[in-house]
Amino acid sequence: MPIAAALVVLLAGAANEPAPLAVDEVAPGVFVHAGRLVALDAPGHDDIANIGFVVGQRCVAVIDTGGSVRTGRALRAAVKARTKLPVCYVIDTHVHVDHVLGNFAFADDKPSFVGHAALPAALARSRAFFVQTYPADFDGDARPEQVIAPDKTVADTLDLDLGKRTLHVKAWPKAHTDCDLTVRVDDDVLWTGDLLFRERVPALDGSVKGWLAAIDALSRTKVRVIVPGHGAVTRDVAAAFAPERRYLQALSDGVRAELDANRSIEHAIDVVGAAEKPHWKLWDTAHPRNVSRVFQELEWN
Repeated sequence: MPIAAALVVLLAGAANEPAPLAVDEVAPGVFVHAGRLVALDAPGHDDIANIGFVVGQRCVAVIDTGGSVRTGRALRAAVKARTKLPVCYVIDTHVHVDHVLGNFAFADDKPSFVGHAALPAALARSRAFFVQTYPADFDGDARPEQVIAPDKTVADTLDLDLGKRTLHVKAWPKAHTDCDLTVRVDDDVLWTGDLLFRERVPALDGSVKGWLAAIDALSRTKVRVIVPGHGAVTRDVAAAFAPERRYLQALSDGVRAELDANRSIEHAIDVVGAAEKPHWKLWDTAHPRNVSRVFQELEWN
């Protein structure tokens, strides 16, 4: 091929490469991209979760991949900009679209996809909804097979070796969802997935009782850095979970009081947790649904 033609091909290939996502190195070899504070129906909704990767001496583990294939590709470009090591694991912390739809961008790397033992079933329930609701976030035509399920599942705990660096993966009972995982990097960094929200109001798809129990356990974890599913990374481990716990307890206590008074779910949505509203952003996108979920959970319990 003539030099000029080859140059055109190279430039065209470079033009098609996405710009790497911006990442911060929150601990040696641990990189986090901070998601945007926007609603799931707003522009930029495919980039609202905290996602990132961990570099070992042998390979790389990606933790959550974003809410679109394009976000996943930009994350993959960020990995390639930082290391030449292969991606050996892609870990999904739970089923929500803003955390898993970028998986397809890593398919050619042939990693092991890792998730909670309940994640395959949760994805099976969600594929049609993802295709119908977020078709522009797929690669070309929205096809359900682009939503990649784990080939390695975790029912309790699993250790993953990246080469002189170990990831301790833990599966939780129903909490934020029915398929939540956390990832501890050595004894330094805890990736909570959406078991921890900061700034934006938590979104409940699982069990308020289970989530409160998970928070009580996680708040005792001895690490230096916590990476929430949404909101700022923090080194104040002792205080990290307190606002979320306060909110969820207000939900539980408020709904219980409404049920004891034999009031309707509509009344509960209007009054439960109202004092919490000034402390959280995007209140109207999740709080009414949270009240409904807790009402349904506690109505017969």
